[in-house]
This record gives sequence, C-alpha cells and structure tokens, in this order.
Amino acid sequence: MDGFQTILKFFMNQKTAIRYSFMALLTMGGERVFSLVAFRCPCSNENFRYGLVFLFSPAFVLLVIGYFLNSKTWKLFTGCWVNPRKIFPRGNICHFFYIFGQVTLNAMVAPVMWLSVALLNGTFYECAMSGLKNPAYLHAVCHSKSAKCFEELHKVACDKSSMPFSESDELKRTLQAQSQILGWCVIVTTALLSLLTTCCASCQSKVSHLQLMFWRVYAEKEKEQLEQIFQLYATKLSERNLKCFFENKEPEAIPLPAFQAWEDASQLYSFSSGKQHYSTIHRLVEEGQKGTNEERETMLDFVDRTEIP
Repeated sequence: MDGFQTILKFFMNQKTAIRYSFMALLTMGGERVFSLVAFRCPCSNENFRYGLVFLFSPAFVLLVIGYFLNSKTWKLFTGCWVNPRKIFPRGNICHFFYIFGQVTLNAMVAPVMWLSVALLNGTFYECAMSGLKNPAYLHAVCHSKSAKCFEELHKVACDKSSMPFSESDELKRTLQAQSQILGWCVIVTTALLSLLTTCCASCQSKVSHLQLMFWRVYAEKEKEQLEQIFQLYATKLSERNLKCFFENKEPEAIPLPAFQAWEDASQLYSFSSGKQHYSTIHRLVEEGQKGTNEERETMLDFVDRTEIP
C-alpha cells in the first residue's frame, strides 16, 4: 500500500511533465495520421498553398483551443465589453497585456509542438517548397541540376518527374533537410525563450522560492475545493427549488455570495508583498470588498508556473 502511495505521489508531482509528454505523443500521432490519411500533395502549381495550409492550419487551430481551455482567458474577457476597467484597471494599464501574454505563451505550447514535429517529418514542407516559384529559390535549389528541375520541381514530391532518379532523390533530400533544420531551429529557439522567460520572472520575483511553492500548493487546493463547493451548493439550491416547486412551499434561505462578491472573486489576482493573500478569495475573506480596488504591486504569475519543483 505504501508503495502504491509512493508511485501515486510521484506521478502527481510529475503531472506537468506527464501532461506535456502526453501532448507531444498526441501531436506526433496527429501529424502522422494527417500525413498518411488526409495529406495528398497535388504535384501542381497548388503545392505551395496546399503544403502551407497543412503546416500552419492545425497549429492555428491548436492555438485557438489553447486559448479556449485556459481559464485565465475567460477571467480576463468575461464582462469586459460591459466594464472595460476589468481588463484596463486604473493605475495599471499594462495589466491586460501582461496577463494576455501569459495566456498566449501557455496556448502556444501545442502549436509549437505541431510545427516542430511537422518540420522534422518534412512531408508538408517538401510539398510546399517544391511548388514555390521564386526565381532566387529555384536557382539555389536547382543549382548544378538539369534544366528540367526548373520546370518539374513541383513533381519531385510525388516521384513523377522525368529527371534522373539521382537528381530527383537529391532534391527530395535537400527539401527534407531544409525542413528538419527549420524544425530544430524552432525547438532550440523555443527552449531558449522558455529558459530566458523563466529566469527573468524568477529574478524579478519579490516572493521567495519556498513561498512560491506554498502559493502553488494553496492555489491547487483552493481550485479543487472550490469545484467541490460549487457542486455542493448547486445541488442544495436545485434540490430546494425543486422541492418548493412541487410541494408549493416557501423556500428556506440558502446563503449565497452577492452579485458584487461574485464579480470581485472572478478578478485575476495581484499579489502585494505587504499583505500575504494567496488568491482573490483569500483577500476578499480577509479584507472584504474594500481591498478590491487597491493598487496592484506584483502581478500573479508564479502560481501557474509548473517549473517549481
């Protein structure tokens, strides 16, 4: 039993790495399915557009899904049309861009994975670039090749060109090599940017490392218990309403937060080193609604950072 709990605890502590690994496996599997089932290079003048659509369209869809699945997106934009101050609060106009930048970085994980896998495979890039009609590019690719290369480069991806097999195979290898080089450039650039972003955020933190660890644990526990409380009170309220409706009785009072309290609790939290509140609800409980319009000191970004061991 202790061994099972140890294994379970290990997987719980490594759930971020497991999630990203699972996402990478899904991306590789999806790219493979697209390549084998849906992708058919036309081997015509449409090669360039067709290849780029298969290369970038899934990445764009994954980006949109990333925005949809991030709860911060809806915290940020819900009600902003009615009350623009929710995203552009007084005294901190950059609040929106800071939070939206965090959301965008999180949403870009899956698209970057797709681009990396697709470029390393080389199928989409090979089809797209074989249809590019840029004279400079054609001269660079077809250098020291026969004259047919300029006319039949778009047929190389389908092995339908009348060029000698050695030239056709060399062209395919060249296009695949270009694709894989770009893929590794995307991977290395993303890794460096992630490292720099994490280091900059840590260097500018006004909160110690241990407090950040505690903060993250608190945020996870509060989220779990908040969902349980939602279920409990929603069940109680629905049971009371249905019982009163069918039995024609006066409803008994069930205490629920006021409308303004819901609004205040839905705001994205900003941390003040002078008052150690670890969430918006924590601040509301300690201070009530009087502190909701206080000037923000340090934006909350570390709670969502899963790099903290």
